Amino acid sequence: MPDTHYLIYIFLFIAALLSVITRKLTLTGGITGFIVGALIYLGAGYNGVSMLAIFFIAGTLATSFGRRQKQTIKPESSQRTAGQVFANGGVAAILGLGAWLYPEQSSIMQLMIAGSLASAIADTLSSELGTIYGQTFYNILTLKPDQRGLDGVISFEGTHIGIWGSALIGVVYCCKNGVDFRFAYIVVAGTIGNLTDSVLGAKLERKHLIGNNTVNFLNTLTGAIVCLLLAQLFA
Repeated sequence: MPDTHYLIYIFLFIAALLSVITRKLTLTGGITGFIVGALIYLGAGYNGVSMLAIFFIAGTLATSFGRRQKQTIKPESSQRTAGQVFANGGVAAILGLGAWLYPEQSSIMQLMIAGSLASAIADTLSSELGTIYGQTFYNILTLKPDQRGLDGVISFEGTHIGIWGSALIGVVYCCKNGVDFRFAYIVVAGTIGNLTDSVLGAKLERKHLIGNNTVNFLNTLTGAIVCLLLAQLFA
């Protein structure tokens, strides 16, 4: 294995360690984050790690922005646990392992990785920044005005920000793979995944039938599947 591969693993280890030291992740969250990053790199190389890094950096900044205001609406810990890390990156990690085990399918799996991370970043940015910048909030099922911060509640501003987040992942993906219709697949996948997250939140999470980690995992899985379907449909 070339030395450059070891440098990436060292980089991922240092990033995980710093995340734990700065209390962005718990210890188990940091370990899980390293494993997730390593598996994504295994199957998607530098491009996969770059997409993961963009998601983590953008998500961390969005979560930190306006924290005091958001804590008064929906208090939560600033540290991400192993469950939360896997919920957002687990699908991408599994696909990374799959791309490594089945190299003949690596191209489509790498696109699915982009779709899953687009969904993750869209959900994070729309939730964290939509809470701050949103003007009017609606229940995604009834489209009636609802309380800001509740599960399944969306705003136009937050949804719009989420679309831009998906586009950011699409840009990073296209830096390696070239600009074509796959960029649109990623943006559509991220947006559908984000809206699916809100539907699950309103329908199931609000009733305590499933937890937030399950919702986030299904969100990212939806993004990956949408990319797969779009690629097959327009092949």
